[in-house]
Amino acid sequence: MKILMNLAATMAIVLGATHANAGNILVVLSDENRLDLKDGKVFETGFYLNELMQPVKAFLDAGHEVTFATPKGMAPSVDRTSIDKMYFGGDEAAMRESEALLGKLKITLPAETPVISLSRVEQIGYDQFDAVYVPGGHAPMQDLLVDEDLGQLLRHFHVSGKTTALMCHGPIALLSTLSEPVAFTGELAAGRQAAADTDWIYAGYRMTVFSNGEEEMAKPLLKGGEMKFYPQDALTLAGGAIANGDTPFQPNMIVDRELITGQNPASAMDVAAEILKRVQ
Repeated sequence: MKILMNLAATMAIVLGATHANAGNILVVLSDENRLDLKDGKVFETGFYLNELMQPVKAFLDAGHEVTFATPKGMAPSVDRTSIDKMYFGGDEAAMRESEALLGKLKITLPAETPVISLSRVEQIGYDQFDAVYVPGGHAPMQDLLVDEDLGQLLRHFHVSGKTTALMCHGPIALLSTLSEPVAFTGELAAGRQAAADTDWIYAGYRMTVFSNGEEEMAKPLLKGGEMKFYPQDALTLAGGAIANGDTPFQPNMIVDRELITGQNPASAMDVAAEILKRVQ
């Protein structure tokens, strides 16, 4: 009996140490299920399945905790066009696995979602999170780019030098740290040249984002609609040093200080691997 008790105590210590060493990765998604286009047109969107679930699976498999948040704490939406095996290297089984994990986590179910608001994240304390990850899909271009709470969170991570990763259209969320992101993006949406902050915290950072060329190639998804502006142009005007790959839709990840960015859906696993290198 004494041996069993000692063994149990030892196991508790090991398990406790494992839990203590696990990281807590904050995944920030959009509340929106649409993107307003030019001429009053609307594109139904959300997050891309592989851009969310491939990294999330990697985080969970590595033993880390994952906390999901949106600006208002609403259940996010998946972009239905992203439920396609082409985003999983043609592997339908991998796509189904991601769908199954999404269902298990209940992220998109309004009545059961574990998603919390960014104000709740602040209450918990930014220091409780080891990294922040923002996946793409067009939805971040509807709300994350101007969200004050997200801007505050990203500024904290910047000052603290903590891992900040964004994917595909997700890097547009970096604009939330501008002094007046609503005015800046409003000028762009109106077709005017926007004036950038002279002291933007990400000025001069090398970064990547869904490229203008990829936007043009993906235009059929908008069914005749047209985006008000492209994220590559917006981030360039804000002061980012865009380093997009030469070949569309091929993996491209850029790392500069605390910032990790992925250009397109094919870059999701590279971004996840880089995050895992930094979160122990």
